[in-house]
Amino acid sequence: MTKAAELAKMGEILTNSQIGGRRNIVINGSQIVSQRGTSFSLSGTADTFITDRFLISNSDTGAWTASQSTDSPTGFSNSLKMDCTTADTSPTFLTLMTRFEGQDLQHLKKGTSSAEKTTLSFFVKSNKTGTYIAELRDIDNNRTIGKAYTISSADTWEQKIITFDGDTTGAFGNDNGNSLQIIWYLAVGSVYNSGTLATSWGSRVNANTAVGQVNLADSTDNEWYITGIQLEVGEQATPFEHRSFGEELALCQRYFELLNGGIAMGASDSATTTQASVQYKQSKRTGATIAKSGTVYANDGATQGTVSSVASSKDFTGGVLITFTTSSISNNEVIFIYANNEADGITADAEL
Repeated sequence: MTKAAELAKMGEILTNSQIGGRRNIVINGSQIVSQRGTSFSLSGTADTFITDRFLISNSDTGAWTASQSTDSPTGFSNSLKMDCTTADTSPTFLTLMTRFEGQDLQHLKKGTSSAEKTTLSFFVKSNKTGTYIAELRDIDNNRTIGKAYTISSADTWEQKIITFDGDTTGAFGNDNGNSLQIIWYLAVGSVYNSGTLATSWGSRVNANTAVGQVNLADSTDNEWYITGIQLEVGEQATPFEHRSFGEELALCQRYFELLNGGIAMGASDSATTTQASVQYKQSKRTGATIAKSGTVYANDGATQGTVSSVASSKDFTGGVLITFTTSSISNNEVIFIYANNEADGITADAEL
C-alpha cells in the first residue's frame, strides 16, 4: 500500500470512528450540571429530574435518595447516585432516562436503508452485581431495542459499551418533540420482564423490555452510580467527549433554567402585583413553564416584600412576561425582583 493510500485509510478510520467534531449526542453525560439541586428523596409514583437532562421514573418501587455525587472514575468529577432507603422485593419499575429532540437525530438516518448503528458507553458502579438492561426507545414510532450489560465486580467503576443496530423502520420527527429515550432499568416487575428481551428493533412490548434485570431495590444496602455517558454514531466507542461546564450548562438551559440573583426590573400595577419582562440566558426548546423556587424578593426602593406566586404571559422561547404577586409594595413604582441565595429564584422549564 502506498503512503498516500495509507494516509487515506487512516483518515477513513478516524472518520468512521468519529474522532473529530461533536460526537456525543448526550447532554450532561458527565453529570456536572445539576440546577435543580444535588439531593432528592424519591418514593411513590413520580418522575423527577436529578442532574440536568436525567430523569428518574419511579412507580412505587421502594424509596431512594438520588443525588449528584462526587464519587466518580478517574477523569470525571461527578456521577448520579441512587441509594436505596426503603427496600422493595416486589417492584413495579424504577428507571433512569434521558430524552432527545427528533431534529437533533436526523443524522442517524432512522427509517431509511442507510440507518446508522449507534454505540452507547458509560461508567457504572454498584454493590449489586448481575445483569442490567439499557434500552433505546423510539417514541415517535413506538419501537424499541434493548441490550443487557453486566456489573461484574462489586463497588468498582466499570465501563460498559453497547452497540445498537440502526433501525430501517420509522423515521424520527424533524421537530423539537421527544423522539428518543435512553433508559437504564434498575428494578422491574413481571410486566416488564416476563417475555423475551427485544435485542432487535421492533414494536415495543412491555414484557420484552427488561428481561433478566436484577432488582436494585431488594436491599437498603444497594447503591448504583453512573457517569461518562456517551451515545455516538458508529460501532466504536471513542473516548468520552468532555465539554466545559459553561458549554454543558448552556446546552442544559435550553430545557431548564434557574433565574437567580437580580432577576428582573418591573413596574408595579398595584400594591401586590408587578409585571416584568425576563430574557432567558438561552433560548428554550418551547414556551417554558414558570415557577417560583425558594424565596424571591420585590423591592420598590423603600420597602422590601416577598413574591408569593408567579404567572406567565407572552411566553416565547427567548423570554417571558411574568406577573409577580407580592406582599405590599408601592403602586406605580419601579420594582426590583431578586433572590439572595443561589438555589432560589424563578425556574423556566421546557423539558421534553
